[in-house]
Amino acid sequence: MNKAILMGRLTKEPELRYTSTNNTPVCSFTLAVNRAFSKQGEEKQADFIPVVAWSKLAEFCGKYFQKGRQVAIVGRIQTRTWDDNEGKRHYVTEVIAEEAHFADSKKSDETSAKPTFGGGSSGEDGFYPIGDDDELPF
Repeated sequence: MNKAILMGRLTKEPELRYTSTNNTPVCSFTLAVNRAFSKQGEEKQADFIPVVAWSKLAEFCGKYFQKGRQVAIVGRIQTRTWDDNEGKRHYVTEVIAEEAHFADSKKSDETSAKPTFGGGSSGEDGFYPIGDDDELPF
């Protein structure tokens, strides 16, 4: 089983691009994830984890994620290699996002709805808000 669950802060603005072959959205960003342990007297250390989201999730991340925001990502770890123009081999390990959620509190001037994408709930209590004109699912 290959399952990664991360919570951290975005180190810079997400980069939303589109593939040249079929115009598929792809969004890349890096999460700074604090380590749970540290030696006494030392600062907490963080790992910087590259994350890649594809398709609709990529568009969601590109639209709503911002530098400094705390987010939770559920996905899988993937490794890949490639050779550059000089023949040098490069290796990368990254998380391919399958779900993305906001994990910090909203600012007081923003609405209380928390957008989410993937298999989770849109609210902290697990309920989805519905409008007055939406049909009930039962």
